[in-house]
Amino acid sequence: MKISIRVNNDLPYEELLRLASAAEAAGVDQLWLSHDLLLRSAPVLIGALAARTERIRLGIGIMNPYTVHTTEIAMVAATAQEISGGRFALGVAAGATDFLGWAGLERRRPMMTVRQSVTALRALLGHSDIAEADLPDWWGESSSLRFPLTSPVPVYVGATGPRMRRLAGQVADGALPLLSRPDLYGTISDDIYAGVRDAGRDAAAFDLPACIWVSVGERGAARRALAEKLAYYGQSFSPDHLAPSGLAPSDFHAAGRYARAGDLGKAVEFIDGRMMSLAVVGSPDEVIEGCLELHRLGARHISFGPPLGPDPLRALTELGRSVIPALRSAVPALRLV
Repeated sequence: MKISIRVNNDLPYEELLRLASAAEAAGVDQLWLSHDLLLRSAPVLIGALAARTERIRLGIGIMNPYTVHTTEIAMVAATAQEISGGRFALGVAAGATDFLGWAGLERRRPMMTVRQSVTALRALLGHSDIAEADLPDWWGESSSLRFPLTSPVPVYVGATGPRMRRLAGQVADGALPLLSRPDLYGTISDDIYAGVRDAGRDAAAFDLPACIWVSVGERGAARRALAEKLAYYGQSFSPDHLAPSGLAPSDFHAAGRYARAGDLGKAVEFIDGRMMSLAVVGSPDEVIEGCLELHRLGARHISFGPPLGPDPLRALTELGRSVIPALRSAVPALRLV
């Protein structure tokens, strides 16, 4: 069983470093860091983490081709691969309409934009199985990095809707689908592997983390930590992600207004039980139960996302002490290579 964690780029560097060090000590295979607008720069943080860690793989999840040109994303990825000794992975997606709006950007033609960006990125980052018809108009003979790539960089697609999930299977090396409920893993994986089959690719080589949000700890404090995250991010979730839980982005508008103004106390008042069901909350035993259900549905890579708990470092330590060993003892070992 592969294990990864996902953390937001709102953390101060020293706190992030403590989490990365704890994750490495706990046997976590991979750490993904978000690159949400107007927070800390994930490329800068990943570079710093690469210098202070030894084994754990590092990824940015996600960058988008609207705020940063594809060629610059490739520069970030290739440089991170070099300084990390080949431990880097790149996540790409169309981005959230809500966040892009803060920069005055429109999310135009997301399917085509992601297809072309991922194809160009994989061509720039050492992959040879490229569909030239999917390359963007600007691609030409001079489209190559001007420094040697140490090893190919795997490119993942952040996908929530069924069409984007299928596209991820067709063009990427992996996908990062956020699950609103663990029981949806089967449907989501079916969409992605249909895309893999469409493109005649090797399903065994495709990495598909089951991405869940967790908050581990005393139930009241764990629920509060999750509610704060949901208040900030809820309205940026796609309609496809929220619909199975009977929710829509507009349901989070009131909470989001207060959260983004810095009033989390007021924001969490608008987070109800349906919203809380978007994550696993509670004891390590409850997390283990949810993860084993994911394994029964076919998951071979579990990715734990924020907030992790009211005290993220303590939560990660608990995951390493009880959850990860329990999963790996119950599931045939598959290590990230």
